[in-house]
Formats: sequence, C-alpha cells, structure tokens
Amino acid sequence: MTPQQEEIIAATADYVKELLSGEGSGHDWWHIYRVWNNAKSIAAHEVVDIYIVELAALLHDIGDHKFHNGDESVGPRMAKEWLQQHEVEDDIIHHICDIIKDLSYKGAGTSSFMKTIEGSVVQDADRLDAIGAIGIARTFAYGGHKNRELYNPHIKPELHDSFEHYKASTAPTINHFYEKLLLLKDRMHTETAKRLAEERHQYMEDFLEQFYAEWEGER
Repeated sequence: MTPQQEEIIAATADYVKELLSGEGSGHDWWHIYRVWNNAKSIAAHEVVDIYIVELAALLHDIGDHKFHNGDESVGPRMAKEWLQQHEVEDDIIHHICDIIKDLSYKGAGTSSFMKTIEGSVVQDADRLDAIGAIGIARTFAYGGHKNRELYNPHIKPELHDSFEHYKASTAPTINHFYEKLLLLKDRMHTETAKRLAEERHQYMEDFLEQFYAEWEGER
C-alpha cells in the first residue's frame, strides 16, 4: 500500500471507532476491529487488493440495515460519502460499496455469492465473528437488545426463504443458531476461513448440548 492509502485506512479506523464505540448489541467498534483482523489474516493467504479488503472490513457495518428499519442502502451510502471525502478513486469506492451491499447473511434459502475475492475475504471475516464463543456472546447481546426470549421450546426454528422473511423474524435467540449460525461453516469461501470455522462450529454444538441439558435440569 502507498503511504496515502495507509493514512486513509488509519483515518477510517478512527472514524468507525468514534461512530460505533459503546454500541451494545454486538455490532460495536470491537466487532469491526475483530473483522478487520480476521480479514487481514485471511487475506495473507489469498491474492487480493489488501487496500480494498481493509476499507471494506472497516466500513461494512457503519449503516447496518438492522438499525435503519431494514434499509439496505444506508451502509453503502455512508461508506461512499466517507470515501469520497477522502478522494478515493471511483472504481475502488464502487467495489467497496458492492461488498458492503452483498455482505449480510440473508436467510437459509438465499444465496451468499460474492462477486470478487476481496468480497469473499471480508464476508468470511465477518461470518467468523458470528460463530464460536464470540458469536454466542454477540447473539445473546443482540437478543437482549431486541428484547427477545432466550428460548421457547414451543417456537421452532425456521429456515427463511427470503431476506425480507429473515429480517422480519422475532424468534427467540436460541433459534438464531439454527436459522443462521450453524449454517455458516458450510458457507465460507476461503480455505483459511473454512479451517477456522470448524473449531468455532464445534464450540457452538457443545454449547447447545450443555444448554439443553441445563434447561431440563439434567446437569
């Protein structure tokens, strides 16, 4: 990277940190920080434009649809405005905004196709932060933020066939494991992410086994 690109990345990190620090739903600055680090680790094993990977990782959640009444255009628009302020080239802005637009999980019955290797790296990095020990913690943080039940054995998980259906769900937090988290291992793109996902996936399986045993008073 050029010194100017490094300056833009540093400025972007500062901007996102100020914007998202203290957020309590699991989509805070530290989520961005971990995804950024995940993305750099994965990118080290791929042939990518690391400048695009880092900027997309840093900006991927600045306007998450979950906090803007389901509006998927907010994130790409905010990212575009920030990058234009820093005179980033139009083709790079377009690439980054495309990644942000396509990044989110959209339901079990929907595609997770990414157009470029840079997009695949950032999506893998984001999905790794949604599983394992941190994924469990973030899931319950978000469930509490949305005032959802912890678990209700009478409400069964549902494999959503559209993004609109998925976004409208108000199911208990445990259901989210079956509707998203346990499906992510098989939706990773890169070999690095696939390897890391195996251990994190198993940790969630073990957690659920323990959870149900304690729920029934067996442990």
